[in-house]
Amino acid sequence: MSDPTTEPRRAPRVRALRAATTLDVDERQHLFARTQELMDALFARNGLVEDDLISIVFTATDDVHSAYPAEAARDAGITHVPLLCARELEVDGGIARCIRLLVHAYTDRSSSELRHVYLHEARQLRTDLPE
Repeated sequence: MSDPTTEPRRAPRVRALRAATTLDVDERQHLFARTQELMDALFARNGLVEDDLISIVFTATDDVHSAYPAEAARDAGITHVPLLCARELEVDGGIARCIRLLVHAYTDRSSSELRHVYLHEARQLRTDLPE
């Protein structure tokens, strides 16, 4: 068996992570709380810090009007990362008040070690993933 202390560490690669959550109500402070909860969970589960981030793309369904999800990221201290907000496709039967994000980051984890995060009603988007 090999000694993990002598194995070379894997070089960081660019990886993409997905996450989603829902809002109970479309109110600014609730949007900030849920978006920050989602980002905290995604970063914690994947060992990420701001310096690892390349960019974050946020989407929100058409029924979200109270604030930009990127504002919640800035409010949480993510200040040196490009952020972009866009509208999610309006699909029949889609989840209401849903915020999604796509994070591009450097990590030494393999794609199979990454942990995407789906919270609240957004869990139904990826029932194949553990909580």
